[in-house]
Amino acid sequence: SSGINAEYGTTLPSSLSFITCNHPPLSSFLSSPLSIVIRSIVNILVIIYHYISFSTQIVFLTKQNKTTQTMSSPADSVPAGPSSLQSPDGDSSKPQSKPNYILKYTLKGHKKAISSVKFSPDGRWLASASADKSIKVWNALDGRYELTLEGHSQGISDISWSSDSKYICSASDDKYIKIWDISSGEMLKTLKGHTNYVFCVNFNPQSNKIVSGSFDETVRIWDVKTGKCAKMLPAHSDPVSAVDFNRDGTLIVSASYDGLCRIWDSNTGLCLKTLIEDDNPRVSFVKFSPNGKFILSGTQDNTLRLWSYSTGKCLKTYTGHKNEKYCLFSTFSVTNGKWIVSGSEDNCIYIWNLQTKEIVQRLEGHTDVVLTVACHPTENIIASGALEKDQTVKIWKHQEPIMTE
Repeated sequence: SSGINAEYGTTLPSSLSFITCNHPPLSSFLSSPLSIVIRSIVNILVIIYHYISFSTQIVFLTKQNKTTQTMSSPADSVPAGPSSLQSPDGDSSKPQSKPNYILKYTLKGHKKAISSVKFSPDGRWLASASADKSIKVWNALDGRYELTLEGHSQGISDISWSSDSKYICSASDDKYIKIWDISSGEMLKTLKGHTNYVFCVNFNPQSNKIVSGSFDETVRIWDVKTGKCAKMLPAHSDPVSAVDFNRDGTLIVSASYDGLCRIWDSNTGLCLKTLIEDDNPRVSFVKFSPNGKFILSGTQDNTLRLWSYSTGKCLKTYTGHKNEKYCLFSTFSVTNGKWIVSGSEDNCIYIWNLQTKEIVQRLEGHTDVVLTVACHPTENIIASGALEKDQTVKIWKHQEPIMTE
């Protein structure tokens, strides 16, 4: 190459410059010992020259090839920036049509306000809890009534399914948590320890622990096998409104009327991080995203917020619904696009596009505040429950729009 020639082109000829004219006949010179030595030296220098030239070319070509590979390798592409937020279930966001949920079933039977609705992880059952002190279990697909669980002495605020869909735990104003066997309808254990209303409850993914939050301002972690309180966290300075485990059960998030969301190590009970808004509105609900990377919170300033767990920063806000008085449930829908779903104090259900924050559907049908919503784990189904003037559970199903020519 030109670079190699520039470096070595004058060196070899100059090393032979001592061979001049004014020498004996060529034949005698070529046979002389001096000639043999000189030719040997020249041959060695030529070999060295070609070796260096060839090696340099190989290095150059290797570097060039590596550069080409680096430029074209998809694995080395620039990662997406904050504006292209990954969806909560870990998949990249894709273009999606708007949801089209319609009311399919209205489930009646509770005698007071509906406080919580939850689908079983296997998708077969829908459980509803009520201020009437009972839990009812329904067929998740057709709304058929299955059984009623009774045993609390006061209203029930929250319920949670075990990961195998065999058990339900319930949180009540009677200060107790109960564990129920769904197949038999039997109450298996009563967890005692809270000193005021138990407002929220959740199984961990392994279903060997339960986390609960109470009006006594504590978060408690329970051992399911023994029914004993394993840890008591002095978590907040006001009633605890919501608790949730992340996807592997190593973290707990709690929310409170004190305006804070706190993340805890579920094994040590140490507080790892606190999320707070500048104006410190009361936090009525909190939940980890399915992949555990984000946290959805609801506050009584008519706002839902999506937080990054890793940075502790608020990434997106969702508005348009009404939430100023009650602790409304909200959740992620990932079976047909990526949506945020929430109840509202204007008796409606709101659905937002997770990425764009646009309200994509508003469901009307309840006649009182929609306190609780849940999304089916695999089907495009939403369940909802409303307060005292309504007392019903409703099942909504997505219907593909009819294409017209």
